[in-house]
Amino acid sequence: MTEKTSRASGDETVREAGAVGAPVVLGNEPGSFARGVLAQRHPALIRQVRDAFPYGRRQHEALDALLDEIIDGVVQPLAPADHDHQRWAAWGREHFGRSWYDAPFLWAESYFYRRLLGTVGYFGTGPWQGVDPFAPFKQAELRGDAVEGELRALDALASAPADERATALLHASLWGNRADLGFRVSAGESAVDDAAASALVADDSATLWQLLPAGASATIAVVADNAGRELIPDLVLIDHLLEHGHAKRVVLHVKPYPYYVSDAMTADVVDCLRRLTEAPGEAGRIGGRLWKAMAAGSLEVRTHSFFCAPLPYEEMPEDLRKEFADAALTILKGDLNYRRLVGDRLWHPTVPFAERTAYFPGPVAALRTLKSDVIVGLEQGTLDTLERAGDAWRTSGTHALIQVRP
Repeated sequence: MTEKTSRASGDETVREAGAVGAPVVLGNEPGSFARGVLAQRHPALIRQVRDAFPYGRRQHEALDALLDEIIDGVVQPLAPADHDHQRWAAWGREHFGRSWYDAPFLWAESYFYRRLLGTVGYFGTGPWQGVDPFAPFKQAELRGDAVEGELRALDALASAPADERATALLHASLWGNRADLGFRVSAGESAVDDAAASALVADDSATLWQLLPAGASATIAVVADNAGRELIPDLVLIDHLLEHGHAKRVVLHVKPYPYYVSDAMTADVVDCLRRLTEAPGEAGRIGGRLWKAMAAGSLEVRTHSFFCAPLPYEEMPEDLRKEFADAALTILKGDLNYRRLVGDRLWHPTVPFAERTAYFPGPVAALRTLKSDVIVGLEQGTLDTLERAGDAWRTSGTHALIQVRP
């Protein structure tokens, strides 16, 4: 049953059936968002990576071969000598030898990035081992004028009442590269930008703060999304949680290797901390506190191979499950984490968020700017309004959500 059929009928029985058998998102539907990513975004990224480094002939030939494979070929397995060959052989046994567009979208995206890293020698033993092919893009954003302005805006936010500051920082973390919307504060105005608030399709922020009362000696897990301009608001929010006693300890989970162009790794956390500490005013003070928090253990960075796996969180390994179970709240940032949290399927948008996250081992919150088709937990009235507008609200990044399952 398709989402379109479910939405058109409006029948409760149809909606419940859609929650059980929602189709997996694939890339083989012409005109779909997933098709556009595979057919346009990935080939363009191959060309950008090729131009960003003075790679040699071997890398150029490998990049060209990957480009040809995506456009006209079938999915090829990793070489037997690759260090994670066995894992990907298991994950991809049903997809090798078929078109990239016929594989589940989540799997195809994840495997593309694994293959891209292989073409430039990231996992090899040569001189390009461990060189992040996306580093130039991350650094350009981190050192850009937009970040400079957002860091200056923290000076005004420092004098705001604690509750307004908390809300502004939560929204800044939510919107990521539109962080300036959350940082705007001026005398006599609300700390939260009205445009940002009105673009929320779901807002469980009150429940989030109830789970994090001031004075709690809790550990909070934050699973990061993007680096650079999006990671800085996450770090500023973490500083607020620690400074105001909403958490005694925060564990920040990042990717073990480059992924989805801008996803954060430990090196990106360090770059953002340096950017903060070098800034004047409130931004520099926040950076200094976070630097000390790292040394004291109240802020810890961790990673896990699962964060680069093409699997939903429902299949997380036991060691990661235990970490999340021990946290007072796990905050999952960004679109990819959301897709993995609820399942990358065309659910009816009114399927309850709590239903799709019931398996998660502890309280969980999703902070997400909408950049893909998957969504659950909407009120029917909200959905009707969004659909009538006729915009690409699911994929354009113009809408966002805060969803919490206590």
